[in-house]
Amino acid sequence: MALPVPPPARVFAELLPTPAPAPASAPAGGGGPPAPSGREVHVSGSAELSAGPDRARVSLRLGSRKGAAGAARSSVSRRLEYIAQSARQRGVTVCIIFSDFGKMQNVCNLLIEKLGTSVTISPPHFYHTPEAVDTLRRQVCVAAVGNTRRKAQEVCRLFGQSLGKPLLIREEETKEWGGHIDNHLSNSPDSLTLQERIQNATAYASCRVFAVFEIKGKENRRNKLL
Repeated sequence: MALPVPPPARVFAELLPTPAPAPASAPAGGGGPPAPSGREVHVSGSAELSAGPDRARVSLRLGSRKGAAGAARSSVSRRLEYIAQSARQRGVTVCIIFSDFGKMQNVCNLLIEKLGTSVTISPPHFYHTPEAVDTLRRQVCVAAVGNTRRKAQEVCRLFGQSLGKPLLIREEETKEWGGHIDNHLSNSPDSLTLQERIQNATAYASCRVFAVFEIKGKENRRNKLL
């Protein structure tokens, strides 16, 4: 029985041989800058990062069961004033947008404690601001480049060489998934915990880059001593 064909090997680094030097006449005036060695290492690398939401939106609805319309409006006004005062005391605004989720929980718990069934608080909607998404994109790209450089260093070290300057860095693929934006309509069930909601709103990004680095030869210890 024939053996199964093995899968093709995945090349993650390639050391190019040194090309034969072309004959060239010496420049007038003697010494000039040395010609580049032409030795390169081609490496691909990737990275994947995640970022939790940085904002939460909470909706508050107040009601009153007073008999007279005027008394009901007065009751709601007093409650709104209490909400504003409670929120200000805890360093947040009254626009129901929170950047500190701990303060959001404290304010919501206090309002439920003080106002009881007359206040209805919707489950928080977690989302990412455009600035947070841009930061995640930059971070995952920089991380992929860093991983690629470290991989090239390890390959060169394996063959007793040292890594030189980058000659080419190219972003080949970027993927994003998960996460919510501000106007996203959440369909999460009300039974989810706070941590489960944050996890559902977490954004992910991956990036793959290709890079070419110059290879430096082994350092000549004798010349160094001289």
